[in-house]
Amino acid sequence: MRSISRRGFLTTSGAALAALPWVRSVDALAQVTNPVFRHGVASGDPLSDRVILWTRVTPAAGAAAQSVSWELARDEKFTRVVTRGELQTGAARDFTVKVDAVGLEAGTTYYYRFQANKGQSPVGRTRTLPPNNVSRIRLGVVSCSNLPQGYFNAYACLANRDVDAVLHLGDYFYEYANKQYGDGTALGRIPAPDKEIISLQEYRERHAQYKADPDSQEIHRRHPFIVVWDDHEFANNTWWGGAENHTPETEGDWTIRRAAAIQSYYEWMPIREDLQTLTPRIYRTFRFGNLATLFMLDTRIVGRDQEVDRKDAAALASPARSLLGAAQENWLAREFAESVRNNTTWNVLGQQVMFAQQSAPGAVIPNADTWDGYQASREHLFDMIERIKVNNLAVLTGDIHSSWAYDLPRRPYDGYDKKSGKGSLGVEFAGTSISSPSSLGAGPDGAKQIAGILANRPHLHYANGQYRGYFILDLTKERMQADFYGVATVQERNMKERFEKGFITESGRNHLVEASKPA
Repeated sequence: MRSISRRGFLTTSGAALAALPWVRSVDALAQVTNPVFRHGVASGDPLSDRVILWTRVTPAAGAAAQSVSWELARDEKFTRVVTRGELQTGAARDFTVKVDAVGLEAGTTYYYRFQANKGQSPVGRTRTLPPNNVSRIRLGVVSCSNLPQGYFNAYACLANRDVDAVLHLGDYFYEYANKQYGDGTALGRIPAPDKEIISLQEYRERHAQYKADPDSQEIHRRHPFIVVWDDHEFANNTWWGGAENHTPETEGDWTIRRAAAIQSYYEWMPIREDLQTLTPRIYRTFRFGNLATLFMLDTRIVGRDQEVDRKDAAALASPARSLLGAAQENWLAREFAESVRNNTTWNVLGQQVMFAQQSAPGAVIPNADTWDGYQASREHLFDMIERIKVNNLAVLTGDIHSSWAYDLPRRPYDGYDKKSGKGSLGVEFAGTSISSPSSLGAGPDGAKQIAGILANRPHLHYANGQYRGYFILDLTKERMQADFYGVATVQERNMKERFEKGFITESGRNHLVEASKPA
């Protein structure tokens, strides 16, 4: 795969914006002095022939509508413009702008920018998905970015990586007031508005605040995103009919709040809007040639039933309860079948909550907000994998604020062999958070806690909650490798990071072995 010169990109785009500098400040979140494009630019949902381009225009006082022009080129100096256009935005979509730039070449890097009100946006860089003959794919994987808990240093580090796309597996922001889940006072990172958000305007304001963060802007500017929501884009522990953190008596009708969260999400995120989003249906497929198919799932809104007590074994196993819903399960079966027919090497699920079984049969599960809490749904997925003969399966997980690596046998406590991987039908990588905290492995008994978890879960290869960061998923025809990286701190802006752990599964094995530190 062709390497991209970041030095040239940064130098050129920086020169073009010399009058509109990027400023890092501890005391303010409106970091960019550009008065028109205060929330930067972004791209997302890349396909082999198109990609979404996004920005938001800060309107002139009293403006009801705004004309915005855009252009996309093969070079950062825009001497080879491929396509351009003009469109209108307005208050109905909070002055956000979304373009589906079509007619592009596969596996190609492009540069884009917007103009409005005599102002020019930063120059963004994006990339289309590759053709069938691609030999390598690299994806950055992130989740759980919590502004009052600290700085998004992991974004800043990942922005500098050579990746084809960034997957955000949810909890792009949090709905809480300051001090409900993190106190941003000392860092100048108090959530706006400083209350639990409920209305459309409040969700929009929270999106705007996160898009004003300079590290968020930089990673969006450099890489296309493939996103999915989790619960905190709505309210804690969301399901289709409500949420743990929603009280109808004081916070109103859940369907109104849910609709506000969905509308603002589609306005402010670089995600394709089409007829499926009216459902709302966020699950969708991305094909990286015949090397990998990425299936982005929704384990929160469209099909999830209400969580039950983790000690209620009968309810946890009930076939009447679902995590995905019948429509999404049927869609996934069709997509799996097509991937198998196309002889795709790797099948990758991007989703929110832990998939692997976390306790022995008969034991109390540690967390019902996982696939353990919806055991019939996991059985349905294993049935699907075996029936369709899906091989080389990898499940990518967010939500948990810690890093995990599992083999995925259907019965990890019966017939699975950890040394050889016999019985495993796939692997799972769960990534730590951008800034949200974890107690896993903390304190004087932390090492003992981790050792106990590893001893009690034969299919578990790695668990660590003591760093914030991201992981890189690197795929070739021969192997898939996940490398976990941790940042030094989230309490100050800092670009220091370190390699924590890496794991490889060879094609056809569905079994993890530890990898050496990358060069």
